[in-house]
Amino acid sequence: MLTGCGEREPWTPLGEFYEANCSYRRWYHRYYHGLHPGQARLDVTVYEKHRYAAMETSFANGGQLSASNAEVWNNWQTIIKGMKWMMHSDAPLLVNPKPSWHKLSWFAEFMAAIPQYEKNTTETARLAIAAREHLFQWAQDEGIDFDLKKQGILHIYRDKAGFDHASNVSKLLAAGGLERRPVTPEEMKSIEPTLAGTYYGGFYTESDSTGDIHKFTNGLADAIQRRGVKTNYGHTVTELSADASSAWVTSFDGKEQTRETYDGVVICAGVGSRALAAKLGDRVNIYPVKGYSITVELDDEASQQAAPTVSLLDDATKLVTSRLGDDRFRVAGTAEFNGYNRNIRDDRIKPLTRWVEECFPGVSTRRVVPWAGLRPMLPNMMPRVGPGRLPTVFYNTGHGHLAGRSPPSQPSCWRMRLIRRPQARP
Repeated sequence: MLTGCGEREPWTPLGEFYEANCSYRRWYHRYYHGLHPGQARLDVTVYEKHRYAAMETSFANGGQLSASNAEVWNNWQTIIKGMKWMMHSDAPLLVNPKPSWHKLSWFAEFMAAIPQYEKNTTETARLAIAAREHLFQWAQDEGIDFDLKKQGILHIYRDKAGFDHASNVSKLLAAGGLERRPVTPEEMKSIEPTLAGTYYGGFYTESDSTGDIHKFTNGLADAIQRRGVKTNYGHTVTELSADASSAWVTSFDGKEQTRETYDGVVICAGVGSRALAAKLGDRVNIYPVKGYSITVELDDEASQQAAPTVSLLDDATKLVTSRLGDDRFRVAGTAEFNGYNRNIRDDRIKPLTRWVEECFPGVSTRRVVPWAGLRPMLPNMMPRVGPGRLPTVFYNTGHGHLAGRSPPSQPSCWRMRLIRRPQARP
């Protein structure tokens, strides 16, 4: 997805063009760019290849609006686990051993970023905390109902090693301003009575929350249209170019091809950002990391009572949960490095269903809806936000596993001017 901006008045700055570090998954960044430039009195056009908003990574992701999951993956434990699990099709982290230059270069840069693990984890937490407030404010201002549930997030650990690692992570999160507290197995049961199993301990973050990001993003899409933004749904960007003063977008809507000129463009195209950036002479080394989810339909009263209302994160299995309204229970996670492959694999879905049956045996899994999406991940797990090689090109992409946990904006981070300086007018 791409956003083009032109002048509505002789010259208007974009003002505080927010960003941060975001989700997974991916999604509402696209429509955010229509919302805030619209407030800044710019002419904004949003290009979306699908007929509707939020049809890719935002469609059925984990739904956590969390700062407590801000830990980046750049550590040697991740490398070791990836190698150990390579031959296990149901592993939480799965790497297709078939080599490609894209994959090799990504992993080389991933390992090179390991020394920044602590710094990036703390920074991600700081940005995610700001993200939650922006998201809540947008929802309130625009009247968006997205099954928001402010009941915190409980991280669960089955052994001492996992709990001790989480204790160290908590110190990094605290440096970013996040408060989360350790809890005993008894306290875990008090926080979420429906959780079955034996646990060593956990960490609880009261300030985190959950929501249906597909519904939220559609709410933002409606909001930008109310504010006068032009939305070109069903338009695939076929050509993209720019110079120091303008940008040109060529798109195809299935019937005809059109070419438009803008003062600037913002690339927020998820896993498609890498190819668009290459057209503009920039290198944005995003790799598509597939994640899976299931939505358990809670069709009977017994299942609704047996499903959790507090969001969970199981670090050992790399799974997160969200309760979406009364009748839906979302379980999502895992990571698969397999290129631009969107296939929903049964051997990757079964562990999610099995996890529900083990942790919440009273929940019926008779009706489960599977899904898979591609996370746009940069090697250092931080987003690419800011100008490109040319002054007319900007990026807000690569938010990886954080999805809704981090904002598409952060006013204290930086400001940028998107519109070129005006020429003399008659």
